[in-house]
Amino acid sequence: MIEALFVGFGAAALVSALLVILHRNPVTSALFLVVAFCSLAGIYLLLHAEFVGMVQVIVYAGAIMVLFLFVIMYLNLGQDREGGAATVLRRMIGWLVGALVAVQAALLFAGHWAMGPVSGAPETGLGNTQALGQTLYTRYLFPFEITSLVLLVAMVGAIVISKGRGSRPAPGASAPAERPPRLEPGDRAAPPDGASS
Repeated sequence: MIEALFVGFGAAALVSALLVILHRNPVTSALFLVVAFCSLAGIYLLLHAEFVGMVQVIVYAGAIMVLFLFVIMYLNLGQDREGGAATVLRRMIGWLVGALVAVQAALLFAGHWAMGPVSGAPETGLGNTQALGQTLYTRYLFPFEITSLVLLVAMVGAIVISKGRGSRPAPGASAPAERPPRLEPGDRAAPPDGASS
């Protein structure tokens, strides 16, 4: 029974993660990401990591996804306006960075790197949350800090994208019409051009 649930949650997480990156609508992609988060929480529950599973649902599927959806709807993301050389250059940089990460991961695993000092036998009487905290901030401190840097880069990237999108007009859109000057109390309106006095 547990194996069948594990396979079901894993398949749901895999399919929803693929739909996140393959779907064109950003709001639908974000909703598929919620399904992936909930499937991952189910896997955590099957592994008797109840605290991590509940944090996955409350923090990621709840708060973080509400923030993602708010940003997506606020930016009104549509089709990518750039084309031609800019898109090709961006894709080339993406493939190069992906290849660099793959080579670095291969070298890391080939070098027999240890994740950190292996602690001894777990102390008796520790709860799930306390044992998780001790392991996270001792043995896995370096990956934890790398994750925080990745989140910082993502926030800076979102700010840069939002600033860049607001300054460019849509292709084919006409320039906005000039508004007549607003009159304040006591101002006199000039007669239109060609009007006789």
